[in-house]
Amino acid sequence: MNQNKNIFIKNIYYMLSYAFTNLKQGDYANIDKEDFDNIHDLFAAILSKGISRQLKQGLYKEYFNKKEDVAVVRGKIDIQGTIKNKLNRRKNLTCEYDELSENNLLNQILKTTVMLLLRHKDVKPQYKDDMKKQILFFSNVDNIDPNTIRWSTIRFQRNNNTYRMLISICQLILEGMLLTTDSGEYKLASFLDEQRMSRLYEKFILEYYKKECPQVHATASHISWAIDDGVGTMLPVMKSDIMLTKENEVLIIEAKYYSYVTQKIYNTHTIHSHNLYQIFAYVKNKTLEFGDKPQKVSGMLLYAATVEKIQPDNVYQLSGNQISVRTLDLNNDFSQIKKQLNFIVEEHFGKCN
Repeated sequence: MNQNKNIFIKNIYYMLSYAFTNLKQGDYANIDKEDFDNIHDLFAAILSKGISRQLKQGLYKEYFNKKEDVAVVRGKIDIQGTIKNKLNRRKNLTCEYDELSENNLLNQILKTTVMLLLRHKDVKPQYKDDMKKQILFFSNVDNIDPNTIRWSTIRFQRNNNTYRMLISICQLILEGMLLTTDSGEYKLASFLDEQRMSRLYEKFILEYYKKECPQVHATASHISWAIDDGVGTMLPVMKSDIMLTKENEVLIIEAKYYSYVTQKIYNTHTIHSHNLYQIFAYVKNKTLEFGDKPQKVSGMLLYAATVEKIQPDNVYQLSGNQISVRTLDLNNDFSQIKKQLNFIVEEHFGKCN
């Protein structure tokens, strides 16, 4: 087992623990002490501990409307169905009633994800054994086709909010790791795809700064277009990944997770042009928000480092603003990642608290 790969997998846990703060609590506390040979083990460990915690609180249940023939009145009598029974010389009543059931979408997503992990050859027996015991409590819950899940429609309320992190983990697994074989069966890919890792990378950096650097205000803020005539129809929304603010000083960070940090044109490596245009537009429009007030607005493209030989580390002074391009090496011990992130704040705002 390559040690660097092992560190990287554990770093995904640390990234998740900032994105979902309850991963640092109670039942999850010892995960960072375990060694993971692959991403499937990590997710199996998180789900196993999370489901165990949920079972102690009880599986979430929802009311579902049912209609069936019964011997005694239950709920509301369905007149047409009951008359039909009488015509067919059946004594049963047709009734409609609400039944509280754990066979709902949230539990179906959990069960479907666990079943996929149980079939994966790379998940350690210790995690499989735990999940096999837990899945017994899902005997009344159906498996579902992962492709039918409409993640954007899932809503959490007070009585199911404990599922929020677990469902997010399931989404990472089912969307980011799921492949369909030629025979139509589902299997898990070897790693999270670039799009899902990009989202996690952005959220991790934002939540890290919120927690670890309280001397700056960290948000994912919208930036207004500096419109001269008041007409902004069809202009795209500008929303930063991370905006760090301290009084009149601002650092806008765009977190980028790509397979290749640079673009190559005629054997020349350059920064991705659309990224540079994007951060430049953010910085200039944010600067204009201050009007005549003193300000210092800077921008940064923060790429996740890759295995490429050329990794950008540049600072540019463009039209009165500083725009820098850096890389964050995730294939490192997490203490070094923290140092890299803290240094970014320290060079712009002073020492992290």
